[in-house]
Amino acid sequence: QVQLVESGGGLVQAGGSLKLSCAASGRIFSNYVMGWFRQAPGKEREFVAAISWRAGNTKYGDSVKGRFTISRDNAKNTVYLQMISLKPEDTGVYHCAILQGSDYVPETPDLYDYWGQGTQVTVSS
Repeated sequence: QVQLVESGGGLVQAGGSLKLSCAASGRIFSNYVMGWFRQAPGKEREFVAAISWRAGNTKYGDSVKGRFTISRDNAKNTVYLQMISLKPEDTGVYHCAILQGSDYVPETPDLYDYWGQGTQVTVSS
């Protein structure tokens, strides 16, 4: 079992910044991928960003490219999502997820093994 705990969400004005964190614990493989997804009310879960742990390969959703940056702290098994130039359409619950035993970075949420509870991000206009 793997536990994921997100933090860092909140309310911010459009144009502002937030940094999310997700700490992983439990039985974690030596190679894995950690990703961020978000879900707004009435909408499908959307891929935001992901990073492979060994190589550090990253992938971003089209709507966040150039504004969001994913990074990792290997020693802490923690992934971060730095978000700048936030827009009201970035509002949603942001979930962290982990895919064990992979260096390939997928965008499909069904491929991920474990999920965190999520942290709310609200961007006001």
